Amino acid sequence: MARLNLILVWLFFSTLCLYYCPSSAQLSRHHYAKTCPNVENIVREAVKKKFHQTFVTVPATLRLFFHDCFVQGCDASVLVASTGNNKAEKDHPDNLSLAGDGFDTVIKAKAAVDAVPLCRNKVSCADILAMATRDVIALAGGPFYEVELGRFDGLRSKASDVNGRLPQPEFTLNQLNSLFAANGLTQTEMVALSGAHTVGFSHCNKFSKRVYNFKSKSGVDPALNEKYASQLKSMCPRNVDPRIAIDMDPTTPRAFDNVYYRNLQQGKGLFTSDQVLFTDSRSKATVNAFASSSKIFRANFAAAMTKLGRVGVKNAQNGNIRTDCSVI
Repeated sequence: MARLNLILVWLFFSTLCLYYCPSSAQLSRHHYAKTCPNVENIVREAVKKKFHQTFVTVPATLRLFFHDCFVQGCDASVLVASTGNNKAEKDHPDNLSLAGDGFDTVIKAKAAVDAVPLCRNKVSCADILAMATRDVIALAGGPFYEVELGRFDGLRSKASDVNGRLPQPEFTLNQLNSLFAANGLTQTEMVALSGAHTVGFSHCNKFSKRVYNFKSKSGVDPALNEKYASQLKSMCPRNVDPRIAIDMDPTTPRAFDNVYYRNLQQGKGLFTSDQVLFTDSRSKATVNAFASSSKIFRANFAAAMTKLGRVGVKNAQNGNIRTDCSVI
């Protein structure tokens, strides 16, 4: 208990960076104060409208932001459509499962912003995606945090750039740490950002090996809770329709909370890359800390999202502001 308290104290002070650490040079919370002063409210209202149409808006938009930032930085390159002579990021196999509702959220928010004459073609798609992501998290009950703004949209989007840049369901802790470190993120920040799976969903083929073809006597991953493994088999029988998707948090799938970490403590992590956060002693203490304190998790998640939003930011020299988010 004493060790857990020490970890909680350390995690609390580490989040102070959210407020006191310098941001990326060009980013500011007041970037559009003169050019589009009401931009955050405009985006929030558009996102709220989409959220009321379908809850999928939440995980879809959140995942879109991660997949954007991890490939060439937070520059809206994942939104670009392929053309006859260019296969864009969104058409890479790792991105084909990105739900259309995420793209639609950004498209609708962009249209709402550009409908205001003062704001037309002044706000980047990258910033709209960053704001929309914050808003869906808050709408699902997660932390509301200030978003740094001032990103420009990228001038490149190639499917080949995605190779090796996104975390895979079967990743070990070393692989996760390596990938996140390449984006300037620590292990603690990686564990915090993994908490986004509290509202995620997955297609059966992403984890079926854990319940049917695992190298064990039973064919089931021993790290999986037995009852949970049985539930997964019933929801995802062999040769299931590939379009079937299930919730990554079997307990509170529509609430952005810290129950994801409590699930890990019970062997209910859907992916190997989820459960390893608890089974590996190097990250177990952080999982326990987030599981025991919603406040600490929320603060760490907000701080990690802010830091993630600074990755690979483009400026006026290597970016621009798209009039259509799908076209460079």
